[in-house]
Amino acid sequence: MARTNKKKKTSASGEFDDSLYRLEDLADLAGVSISTVSRALNNSPLVSDRTKKKILAIAQTNKYEGRLKDRIYVGEPTNTISVVIPPPQGRDSRLSDPFLLDLIGGIGDALRERSCDLLISHLSPTDLDSVAGLVSSGRTDALIFLGQSTLHEQLNQLSFSGTPFVVWGAQLPGQQYCSVGSDNLQGGHRATRHLIRLGRKRIAFVGDTDAPEVKLRFEGYKQALEEFGVGFDPKLVRPAHFFPESAMEAIDVLFERDIQVDGIVAASDMIAMGAVRGLIKNNISVPDQVSVIGYDDVHVAAYSSPSLTTIRQDVAKAGRLLVGKLMRMLEGEDVRSAVLPAELIVRESCGA
Repeated sequence: MARTNKKKKTSASGEFDDSLYRLEDLADLAGVSISTVSRALNNSPLVSDRTKKKILAIAQTNKYEGRLKDRIYVGEPTNTISVVIPPPQGRDSRLSDPFLLDLIGGIGDALRERSCDLLISHLSPTDLDSVAGLVSSGRTDALIFLGQSTLHEQLNQLSFSGTPFVVWGAQLPGQQYCSVGSDNLQGGHRATRHLIRLGRKRIAFVGDTDAPEVKLRFEGYKQALEEFGVGFDPKLVRPAHFFPESAMEAIDVLFERDIQVDGIVAASDMIAMGAVRGLIKNNISVPDQVSVIGYDDVHVAAYSSPSLTTIRQDVAKAGRLLVGKLMRMLEGEDVRSAVLPAELIVRESCGA
């Protein structure tokens, strides 16, 4: 887990250990003030039992460097949270999708730190009355939506019903609900800018630009082309679903139409890996002839051949933020949306 502005501490062995947690780290994970954490760890009556139990669970789960006055056993879950996966729009909505698995893992880890239970709901969220019924029936305490898909307006309506929920995804115009997502515009821009700086001029964008997040990545792609004086060619934009096979077909179309490319910005890592397979099938060397950049930084990206340059979405931090905001919402606090920075991870598929 990444923590900023954290000084190294000395472990029992005498070596420096920057994994030890301080009060500031526990406060960040719990979504409360440092003073609240201090009182909770000292079993102060000024802190509610529910908040105290949550903070103690986080301290016990992690390497808190201080002394816990009153360690407790955390047994029954304090809350049950349901993860709801909207119908697909561009993104693969199957649980087997590597990025969704990574994101659910980040959410699950954050919920475990707070001694909360996790449910995966297969209820179709197109009927938001049924989704709200999950909470009103007592089956779950709150919801996390993994993307908005086409439900932006319905989610706005749900926000006025009093149903506690947060959304993983882009911030959209007129949004009334709380979301956490990466800066997709920045990510698309950084990927394209990197290829341009490598000397690439015929850069294709491969992905479904109708999906909310991908649309922003596509806008970042176009902004970088304009910024560096590289002309935008609509023939270099190829739609593809979040499956490697779809990306391979998109690459085949480029070659069938004799469209020259020397770089590819893919809307996801799975699309990028499919694009690499498609290029190799057409006897094109990656990265010597064509450089490829993905998006997400799923675990397998570092072990593909060639290893994949990509834009990282920090799923561990996303999980902590989604859960932290949801817990604060359940405690009656107002919460705001958050945008995570998009980090370029350079590996072999770009050549530099």
